[in-house]
Amino acid sequence: MKDLYHTVKIGNVELQGNLFLAPVAGYSDAAFRSVCIENGACFTYTEMVSAEALVRGNPKTEILMTRAHNEKVYSVQIFGGQADVMAQAAKIVREKSHCEVIDINCGCPVPKIVKTGAGSALTRDPERLFQIAKAVVDVAEGIPVTVKIRSGWEKPSLTWKEAAQAALEAGVSAITIHPRTKSQGYEGHSDWNIMTQLVEFVDGKVPVFGSGDLFKPEDAKKMLEETGADGVMFARGAMGNPFIFRDTTSLLKTGSYEPVPAVVRVQTGFAELERLAKETSEKHACLEMRKRFAAYSKGIQNGAALRAQIVHAESIQDYHNIFDEVLK
Repeated sequence: MKDLYHTVKIGNVELQGNLFLAPVAGYSDAAFRSVCIENGACFTYTEMVSAEALVRGNPKTEILMTRAHNEKVYSVQIFGGQADVMAQAAKIVREKSHCEVIDINCGCPVPKIVKTGAGSALTRDPERLFQIAKAVVDVAEGIPVTVKIRSGWEKPSLTWKEAAQAALEAGVSAITIHPRTKSQGYEGHSDWNIMTQLVEFVDGKVPVFGSGDLFKPEDAKKMLEETGADGVMFARGAMGNPFIFRDTTSLLKTGSYEPVPAVVRVQTGFAELERLAKETSEKHACLEMRKRFAAYSKGIQNGAALRAQIVHAESIQDYHNIFDEVLK
């Protein structure tokens, strides 16, 4: 039996492990990706990048593609509903980011994304998914192209099989599935049985990665055991908790893991804060890190009192005033 923790190949890119950070809008910036890598993430994805905005030359959009300082391999995820625009965007991604993989978002359920024909709209429109994926593959010049899909629009209209077939025919190098429908959004439970069926359907042609309801190391172990997925992709479970990669690696390799001490949680939060401030500005970083420090403070003594102060933090010094006692 294959070890649950193992190497994975996406096209010509070989990864040393199979625990990934998902593309999470408003979260997976370079600063956060860097601390995930330090804690054992084997592969990371950018926030989803608008193909339209890239083609228009929006500088804020280009910033989303910035490689983290310790990111040896990473994927830029793009979204859009038009094949020609996605092809132009893929060229820009290739030339400006030099990323190792380009991922196409075919799963986002947010209405403003879906109404443009992008995100989850593509899972229920296999023909358009094929056209977009083929257009991106054709301009990628050897860079592996992957897709992330959902199970379908709504029950009982599940179209994951048709979407996967279209992606395979277009020449993608891996498929990730979040087995919720578009109408579910992030509510209810993801159906891992669909993931198992997708693994069987793909039959080893390309790797299949799983996402959905991965909030602790035991969840990842269970998904790998039950579905046969080649790797798992943490999204909400990694928010403010980059240690989930370290803990899951330990669980898969040794059968157990030790919770991270409070001081290490806070130190990691400060590392992320300082990197984000350098990438953007101190003001932006401090506002953005309020929600992230709220997560870092979970499990810390007097955490509720700390979180009551975090929501007012406006400077790096404010965060030190709140947390320096913990760091002693």
